[in-house]
Formats: sequence, C-alpha cells, structure tokens
Amino acid sequence: MIPLYPIKFEPILKERIWGGEKLIKTFKKESDKINIGESWEISDVEGSISVVSNGDLKGKSLRDLIKEFKGEFVGKKVYQQFGEEFPILIKFIDAKTPLSIQVHPNNELAKERHNSFGKNEMWYIMDCDEDANIIVGFSKEVSQSDYVKALGNGSVLDILNSEKIKTGDTFYIPTGRVHAIGAGTVLAEIQQTSDITYRIYDYERVDALTGKQRELHTDLALDAIDYKLYDSYKTKYDLVENRSSKLVDSPYFKTNIIDLNDKIEKDYSKLDSFVIYMCVEGSFNIDYEGQLYSIYKGETILLPATISQIVLESNQAKIVEVYL
Repeated sequence: MIPLYPIKFEPILKERIWGGEKLIKTFKKESDKINIGESWEISDVEGSISVVSNGDLKGKSLRDLIKEFKGEFVGKKVYQQFGEEFPILIKFIDAKTPLSIQVHPNNELAKERHNSFGKNEMWYIMDCDEDANIIVGFSKEVSQSDYVKALGNGSVLDILNSEKIKTGDTFYIPTGRVHAIGAGTVLAEIQQTSDITYRIYDYERVDALTGKQRELHTDLALDAIDYKLYDSYKTKYDLVENRSSKLVDSPYFKTNIIDLNDKIEKDYSKLDSFVIYMCVEGSFNIDYEGQLYSIYKGETILLPATISQIVLESNQAKIVEVYL
C-alpha cells in the first residue's frame, strides 16, 4: 500500500452568472472561461468528485482514497460517523457581481426533501473591493408573514442585514440564515458536503444561456428560514502570530486561522481527523519527513489523519486550518 502524504487535488472550476476572472488571473486556476465563480478544492459532491494532483496517488479520486485507506485517511471517528462519504466541501469563491439571496435547509429538511446533508457553512474574506458588502440575516425582527409581504412587494432588501466587509472578516452561516455574497468579494468557504440551496431573490437577473430569470425556491424556503434577529453576525476572533487561533467551532467542522511568519511545529497525534490547509494570504511550506510541499494563496492541501507531525514555514502567510 502506498504510504499517505500531504495531498493536493485538481480544482473543479464552476462557471457562474455572477463569476469573475480572479480565480484564473490571481490564483492561476486553469480555464478558458471568463466567469468562473467557484473553485471546488475538495469535493465529494456527486458529479464533482475531487481527483489527486500530486505524488504516487495522482489520478485517484477522493472516494478511492477513503475506500482504500478508511480511517487512516479521514480519521477513525470520522470514518465511523460518515463511512465513505467525505463530510465537508472546500471552495474559493469570486463574486464579480452579487450572488442571489439564498438560504440552506437544516439536516432534517435536507434529508427529508433531498436525501442530503444540510448546509452549514463559513466564509473567510480573502480580498474585497473597498465598498464590498455581504447580506447576512435580518436587520429587524420579522415574522414569516412580514417576510412574505416584503418578498411580494419587492422590499425584501429593506429587511435584510447588509454588512460592510474587509479582508480577514469571518462569518458563520448556519442553516436557516438568509445570506448573499456581495460584488467584488473573494472568499474561502468551508461547508458541509451539500449542494442544496434555496434561492429567494435574484435581482430579476436573466441567465445569458436560457434568456430567462433563474428559478426561485420561495415555497421551499419558507420553513427553512430562521427569522430571528441576532445581535451580531460576524465571528470575533483573536489573531495570534505563529499559532492556531480559533475561528469557528461547530458540530460540522472546526476552523482556525494561522498567522505564520516563522517556522513552527504542528502535532496532530491526538486529533483523529484529516486536516485541510487553505492558503488565504502569502505562501508557505510544509516539511513532512524531509519533503517540502509548497502552497500558495488560493491553494489547498489535505493532511491525512495518519500524519501527526509536520513543520510549517513562511515569511508571511495566513492559513485557514480545517478539521473535524
């Protein structure tokens, strides 16, 4: 059996009506298209299964690895819980124009309606225009009937919370929370493995291919939405140099940010999970058993669960660290 090592995957690029060119021009993703909105970095979504791009396992799919290595690859507890399904989906997103306003169903609704996981997710803002914003949650207390009325008379934007953003801002988007990425935003997204989205408002845009407005899921969304008003929607965190600083600690994934400008040792021997690194700024090297792996902004690498000790080194990098 081939020994496991830090693994990179071929990005799966997705054209989107709102996509731009930054994933290609800035992050050097390869495509002849000009409206690439998403780079699926690690995916187990049917029809978009990631394939290894480096080392002796090159060409094998993510599912091949889980079938062959089981808990050695994902972690024993992860394998016991999810079997041969990889539980999270890792993306980079470039929104040249605003995304539709949408909501994701919880696990129970998604299972009942779509035989799927729900879609809890988080965003880490990598780059954004000076006036960029996102929509997350409501700006005031509303009932379901208030929401339906606003949707009907075209005033739904008036009841939604718009937040000005800057690089480094982090948002956890639990199922039920209405949200949308604004124009001029590049971000890292970590989410449950699910592609279930209910689109509730799309600025009356027309799809260039079909000549029609995109489908809305008004009725499906009604009982999926969390109508509560919250004090804050942004994740507060402390950034400490050369260590893992907690971002999001949810039942579905754990994320930290590593602000790296030195050489540090990481010990994952007690974790029992794969670890994913998303480079969101700068570049860094991983030293594993004397072999160097270089990761640049907009790249992702996965450490199988059997890898317990590595060295990270950089003059300047920020890394989103993801595990279960």
